[in-house]
Amino acid sequence: MKLLSILMVLILCATPVFPDAPTPPGDVFAGATAFKKQCTSCHIVVNEVGEKLAGRNSKSGPNLYNIAGASAGTVEGYRYGKSLTAAGAENGLVWTNETFTAYVQDPKGFLREFLDDKRARAKMSFRVRKEEDAVNIYAYLYSLSSAE
Repeated sequence: MKLLSILMVLILCATPVFPDAPTPPGDVFAGATAFKKQCTSCHIVVNEVGEKLAGRNSKSGPNLYNIAGASAGTVEGYRYGKSLTAAGAENGLVWTNETFTAYVQDPKGFLREFLDDKRARAKMSFRVRKEEDAVNIYAYLYSLSSAE
C-alpha cells in the first residue's frame, strides 16, 4: 500500500495537474510527511468519488481536495468562520502558494491583515511553524488535485 502511494505521488508529480498554471515550489514528498504529522488530526483529502487520498477520518476541518487555486471558504459541507467566508466570498481570497503559506502559519493574523479587521477570527488555531513545511504542504495538496 505504501509503495502504491509513493508511485501515485510520482505519477502525479510527473504530469502537470493544471497545464496552464505553474507548478508551485516545494517538495511533494516532504509535504506528504508534513501533512501527515501536522494536518491529519483535523483534515482529510477525499476526491470527488469518495477515495481518501490523505489523512485519517477526522472532519473537524474541511476536506482539502482541490484546495489549490480555489476560493477560500468554499468547500461544500463545511461550516466556515465568518472571517474566512468574508475573505473568500466578499474579498476574493484564492488559495495560492503565497496565501496558503501565510494563512497556515498564522490564520488569525493573516485574516486580520487580509480583511484589514483587527477583530477577524480564524477557526483554525493550529499554526504550521516552518515556512518550508507550509510551502511543501501546498505542493503536496496541489499534487493531489484534479484538473477541472
